[in-house]
Amino acid sequence: MTEKTETVSPTAKPAATMTMPDDISDVRVSDIPVLLVFTVLFFVVALQFFTRYVLNSSLGWTEEIARYLLILLAFVGSVTCVRKGKHIYLQFFFRYLPEQVIKPLALLIEATVMGFFAYAGWLGLTLAERTQAQRMVSIDLPKNLIYYAVVAACFAMALCAAARLYQTLKRPAADVVAEKTGHVA
Repeated sequence: MTEKTETVSPTAKPAATMTMPDDISDVRVSDIPVLLVFTVLFFVVALQFFTRYVLNSSLGWTEEIARYLLILLAFVGSVTCVRKGKHIYLQFFFRYLPEQVIKPLALLIEATVMGFFAYAGWLGLTLAERTQAQRMVSIDLPKNLIYYAVVAACFAMALCAAARLYQTLKRPAADVVAEKTGHVA
């Protein structure tokens, strides 16, 4: 019985290796809150894990704070998604529409996104004002601090959508078609 030996070049990359781009030029100052919230969330969850499984005595406040930080991460991170235009839209339908319809539809979608987030921010503002007396369970802070952060994120998303609406309005229709359909113009 013979064994088959395979030689591999020392410079060859494994097939399952993913390469990450080194270009971070699309990171803006508005992305800093996302990074801060994520970092704090990481340390709170690590503290929760350490105290629960290593010290066998969990800190009570870590679970509630981690939950609120996860909510913040979702909304503050959504600002980056809207700024980059990576929010959900149905690219599938753009491929089957006539080209003359795509830019007006893209404008309508951006206007709808802007209106939705502005309205969500306004509703969140009324909710935050109504819950001024409520306190967090584990630490003595008003619960509406979370609501105000969500409101700020919703209004920031509305501003980003307004900026994208303006950019889409100024761009030639052929560029918008190429972006929405995934074809190179």
